[in-house]
Amino acid sequence: ASSPERCTARASHPTRFALRIFQMTATAPSTAAPARRYTRTAMLLHWVLGLALVGLFAVGLYMTDLPFSPQRLKLYNWHKWAGVTLLALSALRLVWRLVHRPPALPAGVQQAMPGWQKQAHHATHALLYALFFAVPLIGWAYSSAAGFPIAFLGLWQLPDFVPVSESLAEAIKPWHQVTAYALAGLVVLHIAAALKHHFVDRDGLLARMLP
Repeated sequence: ASSPERCTARASHPTRFALRIFQMTATAPSTAAPARRYTRTAMLLHWVLGLALVGLFAVGLYMTDLPFSPQRLKLYNWHKWAGVTLLALSALRLVWRLVHRPPALPAGVQQAMPGWQKQAHHATHALLYALFFAVPLIGWAYSSAAGFPIAFLGLWQLPDFVPVSESLAEAIKPWHQVTAYALAGLVVLHIAAALKHHFVDRDGLLARMLP
């Protein structure tokens, strides 16, 4: 029999994988000259995922207050499709990060930034990567437990990785909300820090990710 703990453990495997990859790419030695900017592919994935997250969160907030209707069902399906797409893009971004080591912090930033801020910088990125996987996977688990399989784009039905169970669905539902709000909070923090570095500190940190 499945349980909320087992479901959470299943969903946590990809998040631990994300943390391992982040640590490897952040600390692995390299004999090549360090890059000063992210690759174009990394930039594209960053901005597409960022915009998708904002849109996905906004639609999620809007659709939960709608009365039961065809419009609400349509938005729920779109939300699920977008979540699956986000999951795939997050996996692609992790693979790209593993193969293409991200640039180090600019020298001025490394000298001026206190140790605790550097740790917060790396921890925030690691948590973002973890939540990129946790949020859609927990949502997928909730949809499966509630008895609503995901038919991606209305064409391909994705497998359910937890059985239909009303009690399990009720246990999973708040976790999807909590992780989604946590991801939204980290995104806001990430944006605020990037804008501070760009407009207040003027240290070139954000320029590494601008086309």
